[in-house]
Amino acid sequence: MKKHSGSSIDIPAEELLKIIFEFASKLAHENDLDQLHLLMAEMGRRLTLADRCTLWIADPSEKKLWTKIAHGIDRIEIPIDSGLVGAAYHSGESISINDAYKDSRFNPAVDQKTGYRTYSILCIPIRNADQEMIGVYQAVNKQTSPSHFTEKDTTYLSLAATYTGQSMEKAILYSELIESQKEMILTMGNIGESRSRETGQHVKRVAAYSYLIAKGSGLSEEESRLIELASPMHDIGKVAVPDAILNKPGKLTDIEFNQMKNHAEIGYGIFKKSKRKILQAAALIARDHHEKWDGSGYPAGRSGEGIHLYGRIVAIADVFDALGSKRPYKEAWPLEKILELIRLEKGKHFDPALVEAFFDNLDAIIKVKEQYTDEN
Repeated sequence: MKKHSGSSIDIPAEELLKIIFEFASKLAHENDLDQLHLLMAEMGRRLTLADRCTLWIADPSEKKLWTKIAHGIDRIEIPIDSGLVGAAYHSGESISINDAYKDSRFNPAVDQKTGYRTYSILCIPIRNADQEMIGVYQAVNKQTSPSHFTEKDTTYLSLAATYTGQSMEKAILYSELIESQKEMILTMGNIGESRSRETGQHVKRVAAYSYLIAKGSGLSEEESRLIELASPMHDIGKVAVPDAILNKPGKLTDIEFNQMKNHAEIGYGIFKKSKRKILQAAALIARDHHEKWDGSGYPAGRSGEGIHLYGRIVAIADVFDALGSKRPYKEAWPLEKILELIRLEKGKHFDPALVEAFFDNLDAIIKVKEQYTDEN
């Protein structure tokens, strides 16, 4: 753990202003809670010359405090009354100690989980605009000699907590809104799937597969998440298909199959006039996820890049899951047989580049399949 040498252990005023201006705009325009987590943690770390700074968010309903330490890493949770962070949250007072392991309030569980060694700690409560407690800033291991947090560190981190409290509350509310939208979309997707005896796990798996393929193909995190959110409604048009056709155990007649194919255009029609990005994406996915790269799909026989990228992504995810799932009218295919078919259909049914992205992320895709298994 490298320490700054010298007698001065407070950040210079010029550097302080530089840090504040650097982060001010980023924080004001950030709605993603995970990204805000990381921005606020980095700002706090630099303001206090700490080795690490963590932003803990309170979840009173679950009686937990939680944090994210990196994108793609599961969040860490602790009981809401646990350790020095919990003490600062409940008291509403700042806490600064020089040796964590000599304080009975310190909870070493996170150190034990991460392999880190905590020495000095500074905890600052964070309040929203109504002065309600919503979290705690925690700076760890001052990187100076002596390695103790000072009164100025407390002042700087308290100012940061005051400034970022509203940004944090806005991001929490935005995150809750997105989760509500996601829950609503999954519910709507389940309505379409349940009519053809698919399970709720099917739409969750397809969503997760679609995200992994999208990211693997080079799309941004934002666009990949959009596809993940919209994909559960790929078969929403099935609400208009008769049960006798949806659940027929044998092969469909040409007339029945033509009626079945209508669900793609029906799904597109449900959402095509929406101005919401998620529903616009859902419309395109519903319309194009049964199209084929070689033009032999439906409803319009689109081919190649004439099929919207979102539809091409969900097409692979949907076929992979459908073939691997047991249904009243068929048994699940073995994994190797499914993978063989996807390889054979590269450039025929599926976009060749997306097939590569699928196989590049196959380990993660299989983990999703194992996580969201159908109930027996």
